[in-house]
Amino acid sequence: MTTPATMLIVDDEPAIRRLLRTSLQAQGYRTLDAETGAGAVARTTADKPDLVLLDLGLPDMDGLEVIRLIRNVSAVPIVVLTAREDERGKVAALDLGADDYVTKPFGMDELAARLRAALRHRLQQEGAPPVFRSGDLAVDLVRRIVTVRGTEVHLSPREYDILRLMVLHAGKVLTHRLILGKLWGASGDVQQLRVYVRQIRQKIEADAERPRHILTETGVGYRLAVQE
Repeated sequence: MTTPATMLIVDDEPAIRRLLRTSLQAQGYRTLDAETGAGAVARTTADKPDLVLLDLGLPDMDGLEVIRLIRNVSAVPIVVLTAREDERGKVAALDLGADDYVTKPFGMDELAARLRAALRHRLQQEGAPPVFRSGDLAVDLVRRIVTVRGTEVHLSPREYDILRLMVLHAGKVLTHRLILGKLWGASGDVQQLRVYVRQIRQKIEADAERPRHILTETGVGYRLAVQE
């Protein structure tokens, strides 16, 4: 019998914790609760949950500081709950090591999908398969070969480096700043990145205007979707 994943719910509102606890348990997850940032860090260290669902608005410390403290002791996936208009907070959370974010108010179906993607991303990182597959896309990280529907696609070195970075973090939102920092250092700019992403989409997407593989997180960055 498979052991259910354990979700640590961090929110100072009892009604939100109750809603999340009920919904996640109905989907087969175990749940733990914390009301404060200090409690979140302590439970992460002691109980080693499989995922942390973190509200950024906590009474004792800023949620970004909680992410920083958790990342000092654990690589556990972190999905943050944030206000819809707080674009700067989303970017800062992701740059500090959060895996994803869900904006309030949120639907449980969307939240469940984001949690599954974050768990898959962590499992993939731990397993590091040499060939990544998602839908009709396959990326051989050893031979540096990209195929779509079984046909090899020729990418430039820079295009491949961008796609490889996304593959290594499949399912996770990568901010513009993170991608630029990894691949360009201080010399890159967002417009340059957008041009390359558009070129990659033209080569791997059935419809580059409605991409299914490389998804845009408006104002934040990109996510490589993980499909069956």
